[in-house]
Amino acid sequence: MKNQRLTIFAIAAVVLLILIVALSSSMFITIPAGHSGVIFRKFGGGLDLEKTFGQGFHTIAPWNTMHIYDTRIQEKTEEMDVLAENGLSIHVDLSFRYRAVPNQVGLLHNEIGPEFASKIVVPELRSATRKVIGEYLPEELYSTKREAIQTEIYETTERNLQPKHVHLDAVLIRSVNLPATIKNAIERKLEQQQQRDEYEFRIQKEQKEAERKKIEAQGIKDFQDIVSDGISERYLKWKGIEATQELANSSNSKIVIIGGDDGLPVILNNN
Repeated sequence: MKNQRLTIFAIAAVVLLILIVALSSSMFITIPAGHSGVIFRKFGGGLDLEKTFGQGFHTIAPWNTMHIYDTRIQEKTEEMDVLAENGLSIHVDLSFRYRAVPNQVGLLHNEIGPEFASKIVVPELRSATRKVIGEYLPEELYSTKREAIQTEIYETTERNLQPKHVHLDAVLIRSVNLPATIKNAIERKLEQQQQRDEYEFRIQKEQKEAERKKIEAQGIKDFQDIVSDGISERYLKWKGIEATQELANSSNSKIVIIGGDDGLPVILNNN
């Protein structure tokens, strides 16, 4: 009787071990780094929209299902043809980065599902790109307002993706392709604009230099007027006499001739 009970216990243990091994893939879940999980309870209310499972090891009932989302930043490229404000077709090559919001993967799985990139991210990006570029001329996209256009596309797309539990990290315009004739015309126009800006700069520079010289000349004139009012012929002769006396008293040998053309002594160096 005792041996029979031991045999039954051993068989039950083996069966339990077999069940555990068979169900281990459903019961023991490891969520990788940069991922989040959301559980679907088949007999307990369905998808749990409140709780999100982070990275690491988790144990769940074998009849439940863990849906795992990569919440790291993903990058994709998109090429498309859009119409500018003047109706010209432009080929644009875009690069964009996005990610699922980690604590909202339950809502994301419930409303959209794992293919959210192709279902909402790409369509929203394409729609925003067509709308924004349609408000600009080709030459603005090709040169002067490229960064502003890029920022508008990002802001419009991000605003539309936020309610859908997806974060847009960045949008980059990698290249813009125009027909050769249009591209050459734009380049010529930009070159002419640069030449015109340079010419205007040179004119402004010359005007400022002329104003500077005028101010300088006026200053010199004012100085001369002030100085000339205070200098008389008698004053100059007196200063000449003082200078003559200083030279005559110096140790250098010299000849002093009294009575020059202007009434001042003439000093000849005898060295």
